Amino acid sequence: MAVTMQVDIVSAEGAIFSGKVEMLYAQAADGEVGVMPHHTQFLSQLKPGTVRVVSGDEEQHFYVNSGIIEIQPSVVTVLADTAIRAADLDEAEAEAAKQRAEEAMANAKSETDIARAQVELAEAVAQIQAISKLRDRLHKTGLA
Repeated sequence: MAVTMQVDIVSAEGAIFSGKVEMLYAQAADGEVGVMPHHTQFLSQLKPGTVRVVSGDEEQHFYVNSGIIEIQPSVVTVLADTAIRAADLDEAEAEAAKQRAEEAMANAKSETDIARAQVELAEAVAQIQAISKLRDRLHKTGLA
């Protein structure tokens, strides 16, 4: 039997995932972090991106736009502003959001407008990447 850890992914709307997993990957502030059971304690902000949990042959993907990750030796907690199962993301809406953010950057009149547009662009690109990773995984497993 594989060694597991408890993972809880919670957003402002409520819990989106809670379960025992063998591995977790997330986009921490300084880059991607991989977490296995008995990992040293760690606390970091999260960048917009994918949180991936692996248990045996099963892998689940979640999109988070920001938040924090707290790692304890046997428990990982992801507190996200927004968390969505990657399978529930709308690719057309993500592409439209990316286009709107690019237009907002081109038409920005202040540094605040530019910063806001950059955040929106980063979130849209992260959603598109989450969709792409999920699509690639489905193609590899023959489910798509």
